[in-house]
Amino acid sequence: MKDTHKILEQMRREPGSVRFADLCKVCKAHFGKPRQHGTSHVLFKTPWPGDPRINLQSDKGKAKACQVRQVLLALDKLERMRDEH
Repeated sequence: MKDTHKILEQMRREPGSVRFADLCKVCKAHFGKPRQHGTSHVLFKTPWPGDPRINLQSDKGKAKACQVRQVLLALDKLERMRDEH
């Protein structure tokens, strides 16, 4: 099983070839347990106001590239917030 660091490298390098389970693993590591799961969508809450969620949906076991990019943007924002404090 890949660790989240290697998955993040793959996400940045090839957002269209990430497994859905790997994307969920990264989100769980950074945002905690999903708010919703067991349906076709998995929702993660982010710690900022506005649109504070990440909505993921599997595409035959693969993560959608647009959702991988959404998670990368959220992780970058989370990192900036940590640097400010």
